Amino acid sequence: MNQDANTSEVALSSRFDSLEQQAYLNLWRTYDRLRGLEDELFNRYGLTAQQYNTLRILAARNPDPLPTLTIATKLISRAPDITRLLDRLAERNLITRKRPSGNRRTVLVSITQAGLDLLAELAEQVRECHRRQLGHLSAEQLHQLIDLLSQARRPHEDATSTWR
Repeated sequence: MNQDANTSEVALSSRFDSLEQQAYLNLWRTYDRLRGLEDELFNRYGLTAQQYNTLRILAARNPDPLPTLTIATKLISRAPDITRLLDRLAERNLITRKRPSGNRRTVLVSITQAGLDLLAELAEQVRECHRRQLGHLSAEQLHQLIDLLSQARRPHEDATSTWR
């Protein structure tokens, strides 16, 4: 390594309390940069990433409905107010909700045709967004990144998580 690279590495690493902090803050910074591209896309459709993710989860199970709490456990990131998230989708007629007569405490959620149509309209644009986010990495680099992220996350996932 040359002198300039050594100086740069020392200057960068002295900004952090630990290697773990440096890694975490780099992860956070990366998320912020990549999320901006996603937000730009979804904002054009009046959606959040959580709402989009919810529609994808429901579409994968269509025509079968899912209980609200099951949706909450399948989301990529926590949704502390799943009811409000679903309210917004229902207001746009992207989902429907029903309470089964045998269990009034459960709410079953289904995606509507309008929700499916919106996902179809977004599909190529989302793929292009992902290419803009990470398309500069090789397939090997992407697999390495996926593996490292999985390893970092694993001890913090619930035992039943599909992300383990």
